[in-house]
Amino acid sequence: MAEAKARIKINKLLEEAGWRFFDDNGLPANIVLESNTKIVRTQDFVSQQMNEFGDNFEKTSTGFIDYLLLDSKGFPLVVLEAKKEEINPLFAKEQARKYATAQKCRFVILSNGNQHYLWDLQRGNPNIISKFPTPETVGAYTSFVPNPNSLVAEKVGEDYIVTTQKPDYAKDPRWIDESQRKNYLEENKLRLLRKYQVRAIERIQEEVQEGKDRFLFEMATGTGKTLTAAAVIKLFLRTGNARRVLFLVDRLELEDQAWKNFVAYLKNDYQCCIYKENRDDWRKNEIVVSTVQSFLFNNKYKRIFAPTDFDLVISDEAHRSIGGNSRAVFEYFIGYKLGLTATPKDYLKKINPDKLNEKDPRELERRMLLDTYTTFGCADGKPTFQYSLLHGVKDGFLVNPIVADARTEITTQLLSDEGYSVTTTNEEGKDEEEIFSHSDFEKKFFSENTNRIFCNTFLKNALVDPVTGEIGKTIVFCVSQNHAAKITQILNEYADKMFPNKYQSDFAIQVTSRVQEAQQFTINFTNNKLSGTGNFNPLYKTSKTRVCVTVGMMTTGYDCPDLLNVCLMRPIFSPTDFIQIKGRGTRKHNFLKDVVDVGTRHDVSQQTDCDKKNFKLFDFFANCEYFETEFNYDEILKLPPKGEGGGGDGTGTIYHVPTNYDSTLHDPLKTMVVNEIGVEGMKIDRMYFDRFEEKVKDDAAVQKMIEQKDLEAIEKYILQNIFEKPEDFYNLTKLQTAAKVDRKLTLREIIEKMLGFIPYFKSKDELLEDEFEKFDSRYLPDEQIFSYAKNYFKSYITDKEFRDIIENKNFALLNTNPNGEVFRKLTPELRTLIPAYIKENIQLNQYNA
Repeated sequence: MAEAKARIKINKLLEEAGWRFFDDNGLPANIVLESNTKIVRTQDFVSQQMNEFGDNFEKTSTGFIDYLLLDSKGFPLVVLEAKKEEINPLFAKEQARKYATAQKCRFVILSNGNQHYLWDLQRGNPNIISKFPTPETVGAYTSFVPNPNSLVAEKVGEDYIVTTQKPDYAKDPRWIDESQRKNYLEENKLRLLRKYQVRAIERIQEEVQEGKDRFLFEMATGTGKTLTAAAVIKLFLRTGNARRVLFLVDRLELEDQAWKNFVAYLKNDYQCCIYKENRDDWRKNEIVVSTVQSFLFNNKYKRIFAPTDFDLVISDEAHRSIGGNSRAVFEYFIGYKLGLTATPKDYLKKINPDKLNEKDPRELERRMLLDTYTTFGCADGKPTFQYSLLHGVKDGFLVNPIVADARTEITTQLLSDEGYSVTTTNEEGKDEEEIFSHSDFEKKFFSENTNRIFCNTFLKNALVDPVTGEIGKTIVFCVSQNHAAKITQILNEYADKMFPNKYQSDFAIQVTSRVQEAQQFTINFTNNKLSGTGNFNPLYKTSKTRVCVTVGMMTTGYDCPDLLNVCLMRPIFSPTDFIQIKGRGTRKHNFLKDVVDVGTRHDVSQQTDCDKKNFKLFDFFANCEYFETEFNYDEILKLPPKGEGGGGDGTGTIYHVPTNYDSTLHDPLKTMVVNEIGVEGMKIDRMYFDRFEEKVKDDAAVQKMIEQKDLEAIEKYILQNIFEKPEDFYNLTKLQTAAKVDRKLTLREIIEKMLGFIPYFKSKDELLEDEFEKFDSRYLPDEQIFSYAKNYFKSYITDKEFRDIIENKNFALLNTNPNGEVFRKLTPELRTLIPAYIKENIQLNQYNA
């Protein structure tokens, strides 16, 4: 019965796709069934098959091809293997491969009636499909013969994108130095690939050589994902491994942005179009860009496109554009798949899915990230290629923020464990206490004065445009659209006072979904023409509007390199959201490029440094502190209390839900701490160490050494086989930075920590205490001079100036050295013994962080 049901569905799908069980209108049948099987038309099929074979078809069909689909000349074209409904069709994969090889068929369909896979034996793995391909589709596809070997052998260098667009720029006499060469490339919109981008392409070549057809690039915002994608597209098209490429995005502004970039990068090689603007002639283009929503509308992708229309599908911001129903669009097309994302899966480690419900936003985030890695063949959590924010800052391609943690008296209480207490009078005239937390702000707790302090603090402390001195371009993230409207109004009021007759309420603009043309606003803001340009200087092309106030529209994938300020006027609980929002400001920019007059450029450059060195992150809800010190990246997250009556923990306890409250209290700024983030980055950027730990532990050779507890062998293996390899370029310096300890770690310590032999990395002082304990237990200096001996011991290790004085016997210099008195208090024997002990037993370099 189970097999019969599956075959009824399969028969119908074949007929719908245009395959024929019988001769029809002069066209011959092109389906051959397994031998000894008597076929009848679909409506009679069930009774016939059930009468002849009973409930179990598996034993009966063993050794026979279930369905053999023929081409227009009657030759075998596709082998279709059918399984019971409850059996995964992939179980028939190897059996079908044998049949297809015997019949000289290139294509295999695996189906259980509900789930189907199309497998091109010349292209790697089976791809899930939602409907069967037509005879015409498969027939046309047969002429396409990809050659993975040519893709693997293709030479990719830094000029891979510009090779057919440029004059011989390396020999061009129009410059005499590297800076002029770079200016020429920029002015002509020619882009050289960076070394890490070339490495990303090489990783795809290596994976294809291994027979893989799905890849995931995890690249920080601002590191050139689109340029890298353009190089990937050229690689596949140029080597004949793709005829047409689909580039999927999830937002309109990203669609336009991607199309412009591809035209600029590849215009001399290939044609590119936006699907919705070229519905009738998209087939003329090798590259088609579209929002996933456009393909989803009325399931357009199934009605208009065949599964074989695109041989390479690239999903931009993959964690978003393949979520939910979007996944169906992505999986519909067979062939190679590449995902691009700036959001690592590391940020949601060890979340227990059994404790999350469908409405919990963390469950959605967990599934999106998990699906992303699984979809792109990285179920182990390791992307095909990774280039993080830390890499980008270290290599000089990105910038870190200056964090301004600003808290008012009210927000300080909202952020506290106790919350903000308000006494209100209920309907019965009784006083009752209401407790609000920071998550209630602009949802249940409203404070006009708090919002005004936010805006005033930002305006007084914002980074300014280096050319004109006006407020630098800014994005403000709010709680809701109503909150965004309030903030926009307040900012425009203040701007009118600060800059009379300059902005006419254009200083800040609300950019949310309810505002007409909001998508175009984001594009104009990037292109420096939102509300006009050059408000302070007619020769300077910068947006008249200085602030875009949004909720979530300008987060993922939004590109605005000259952005100088990001304001978080809302609490953020998702590490994915935080890393995306923070990433809006990390791109570098030279503001001189926006000066129209060449002579003025020179004048401006003489007066100020016009390179973007950092951006300012105004944090009004301690988000940075939360993700730096409080968020537990390894925690099994718990659900918030729930229950009847709006609250509860599942035990019957009912919690009081605060009502809406409007505060009219004066709310002055209480604290503002400004912290410039160094090259070590934030904790949320330092998940590098965790990836290294996973790589080491997952290595089969290391696992054997762990069983033998041979730490020396593990250390040698890491140095020879894991450090400085191009996949991740792990090395001791990077690991020391990621661990964020105030001294240099040894590789042995790192190994011991990974394997659980030590619970944590000790600080410099803790380690010094341990080392002195060893010395003390051996030599036992007199109790009266114990503290002096310890200070001498520690100072000799950590103070190079003091150590040099002792080594060179320049004792007169001790009169001005803070450790001089310590030296004088010790016996001559200890003055000599301690340095000798340290030289013999302690590695001094690890105490210099």
